[in-house]
Amino acid sequence: MPGKHVLMVEGPDDEHVVKHICGERGLGIIETIHPYRGKAPLLEGIGVRVKESEIAALGILIDADTDLQSCWQAVTDRLRQAGYNQLPALPVPEGTVIPAPGDSLLPRVGIWLMPDNRLPGILEDFLTFLVPPADPLVAHVEGSIDQIPPGQRRFDDLKRPKAMLHTWLAWQQEPGKPLGQAISARYLDPHLPGADTFAQWLRRLFFSA
Repeated sequence: MPGKHVLMVEGPDDEHVVKHICGERGLGIIETIHPYRGKAPLLEGIGVRVKESEIAALGILIDADTDLQSCWQAVTDRLRQAGYNQLPALPVPEGTVIPAPGDSLLPRVGIWLMPDNRLPGILEDFLTFLVPPADPLVAHVEGSIDQIPPGQRRFDDLKRPKAMLHTWLAWQQEPGKPLGQAISARYLDPHLPGADTFAQWLRRLFFSA
């Protein structure tokens, strides 16, 4: 009997984005996606999750935030403690997939640092790759954000992509669709090149023999 496929994510937005990308690109279904409602709970859950029985493949999807290397270190430290010794010093740009250690019951593990394993950022940075090129509303959204007086802007620079994306979605034909539904509605296009590497990582981790 094949083992389970499990993906750890920070929250429901990540969960629904992955489900819709898998569906739109015909990848298949990941049996279990666990939203942890935060980065710290996800990190703390790694050691427990890799020891679960009957897991064949475990994915870890996490925001790099402001420090990609620090995030990578936090993930790999926990995997090393669990018994994974062959870990790269840096995230693989195409998405990291670590084979199950020999003579162990540990699963194959994949790691993706949002947005692209290269840059600091968050889920919404990745989703901006799926905004149709040359969409005229993007410039209007960015201009609106830039015009907010410094003392009145209530979000920090890390959250700017979130503010931009949700404002852009609020200006669509059906305003304010959740992120996953925005993919199925094709406001965000999962077939653009910006999604290719992520989809290929999911395929290698969960859907390859």
